[in-house]
Amino acid sequence: MATPTETTALARRFRLQLDMSIDQDGSDWQTVIGVTDFKPPAPDPNIEDSSDYESEGWNGNTKTAQGWELGFTINRRENDQVKVFPPTHEKLRQAAWLFGSQSMAHLRWYDRDGLPEAYEGSGIVKWEPSGGEHTALDQVEVTITGDGALDLIANPEA
Repeated sequence: MATPTETTALARRFRLQLDMSIDQDGSDWQTVIGVTDFKPPAPDPNIEDSSDYESEGWNGNTKTAQGWELGFTINRRENDQVKVFPPTHEKLRQAAWLFGSQSMAHLRWYDRDGLPEAYEGSGIVKWEPSGGEHTALDQVEVTITGDGALDLIANPEA
């Protein structure tokens, strides 16, 4: 039996999905199409100094909280027959203009090849059109600032 060859994972391995259900209960996951750049979040810990006299001069630290932020860029695609953008794009764009719970998006992303990296969380949407020259594509940079936990989930493709 041949030994499997290891290959380097590609950045485009992630699939990003938006919960389109009214109650944000995860019953209607739809893929966000047109993703051209995806920056998975790393936990951003809040670390407090917990040093005391008994540590013999060594600093002590305690993680008291953490946050996360997801960034991605999408190419805006339109249906020129009925003059609409993809529903996932529109839900994100509209959430960026609203307040309270309506400004939130419930997302999940996972390795499309079935590897174990998969996450789910909700956060506040920031929508920034890129603009550009006359030859540029219509792109939008989206930032999701986490509100609450970023959960490890079972990969739906596994």
